[in-house]
Amino acid sequence: MAQTNQVESLLKGQVVVITGGCGLLGSEFVTAVLRHGGRVAIGDIDTSKGEALCSSLAASYGADRVLFQKVDIRCAQSLQDAVKGISDRFGRIDALVNNAYPRNKHYGRKLEEITYQDFCENTSINLGGLFLTSQQFAMYFKEQGGGNIINLASIYGVVAPRFEVYHDTSMTMPVEYAAIKSAVIHLTKYFAKYFKGCGVRVNCISPGGIIDAQPEAFLQRYKEYALNKGMLDVCDLSGALLFLLSDLSTFVNGQNIIVDDGWTL
Repeated sequence: MAQTNQVESLLKGQVVVITGGCGLLGSEFVTAVLRHGGRVAIGDIDTSKGEALCSSLAASYGADRVLFQKVDIRCAQSLQDAVKGISDRFGRIDALVNNAYPRNKHYGRKLEEITYQDFCENTSINLGGLFLTSQQFAMYFKEQGGGNIINLASIYGVVAPRFEVYHDTSMTMPVEYAAIKSAVIHLTKYFAKYFKGCGVRVNCISPGGIIDAQPEAFLQRYKEYALNKGMLDVCDLSGALLFLLSDLSTFVNGQNIIVDDGWTL
């Protein structure tokens, strides 16, 4: 019983906003926060998925601990409405997890096939959206007297692509992804220093590859660079997130935590 109470109290009372909350990582993060005593606002542009997920989690964790908030990270008004709606509902906001990853219909093409317009659009809606979301919530946190922002970067924001792992598959590592994720890491540091003295912490997590029905040949080649497991399950990232959300990381600020089973070594 003592162990259960300890788990449930790690984030007790905290209000955490997770953008892209209906996605593969987002839904895991939402559940992890609830499991550890927090309250969650599921931020997503997909209303039907968001309401369905919210209803399901409310049945397990209580309707007073979870809400769905439609959020378009490309729109300042949508974000301002989200800040107001969530803070009105819960009385405060303690943390933002920038997990959304919007992209256009041409995203994922090989370098030779990418147009200038597509490159600019994908970096704009993704990196630009993360900037706008961070800006709006950081201003709220500054006025509140404190807050916590956690960004999702990637191992490919840290090291050059290993194109050989994609050999003989239809997969590639999009150049926009490398540009966006490396920028996320530096934007994290920028925001952390900009809000010095305001009680606002800003950190990021750089995950390794996540298992999501990739070809077996790719999984095996990827694992050759890892130290133990290889590709990660979504739940393997929750520990780093919970650490950064909790008081255990009070003086961790402007940092990038790599969770990749040693893949970048």
